[in-house]
Amino acid sequence: MGSRGQGLLLAYCLLLAFASGPVLSRVPHVQGEQQEWEGTEELPSPPDHAKRAEEHEKYRPSQDEGLPASRCLRCCDPGTSMYPATAVPQINITILKGEKGDRGDRGLQGKYGKTGSAGARGHTGPKGQKGSMGAPGERCKSHYAAFSVGRKKPMHSNHYYQTVIFDTEFVNLYSHFNMFTGKFYCYVPGIYFFSLNVHTWNQKETYLHIMKNEEEVVILFAQVGDRSIMQSQSLMLELREQDQVWVRLYKGERENAIFSEELDTYITFSGYLVKHATEP
Repeated sequence: MGSRGQGLLLAYCLLLAFASGPVLSRVPHVQGEQQEWEGTEELPSPPDHAKRAEEHEKYRPSQDEGLPASRCLRCCDPGTSMYPATAVPQINITILKGEKGDRGDRGLQGKYGKTGSAGARGHTGPKGQKGSMGAPGERCKSHYAAFSVGRKKPMHSNHYYQTVIFDTEFVNLYSHFNMFTGKFYCYVPGIYFFSLNVHTWNQKETYLHIMKNEEEVVILFAQVGDRSIMQSQSLMLELREQDQVWVRLYKGERENAIFSEELDTYITFSGYLVKHATEP
């Protein structure tokens, strides 16, 4: 090796010694600190954040000064970013729109809301057209029942009750009054009006009942008198179908009679329907 080569080798050794000198000088110091930490129970606490901020401001260059070329920068340091900002590419999503999907199932019905207040009444709408005529209704059902009968013969009491039989027929609608039994038979239920008129006999008592079935309903009575008079009785009865209404002469505990003659009719019995049972 020549003198030139030796000179280059010497320069390289000096440069290597100069570069490794500070590193070697730090080794004992770090080892000493490690021994101190191992001797203690607790590690030293990290430096306070306020002190770190002061030191950071102390060594941070001003805005007018440029950044030193040999100083490293941290990402948390304020100031100009080390890396230039790159623009984020924008994508137009309208060109990526796909086809319309199928309609989904109907969701569950939500809860009912609170009832709102009633709104104002709207305006009256226009009058509609006249409707067509409806079908004819059923024929009105009318119910009738009436009779009026008389007796031309006198009648005297006996030791038993007697049914007054009538021999003259004035009105007998639908023959509801039986002339042979002397009774009115109800075929149309409802409310009826009845009237009985008799002529008393001189010096004799007059004692009769208007009967409903076998029940005494009202009495027609006249005491013994010197004169004969006309005596009457009337009432209203609610009858059911097949009820019977008739006149009975009381039995003869005392002399009891009603007067009439062939030339005139002194005894009459009448009745008619006032209101049918099905009518409101």
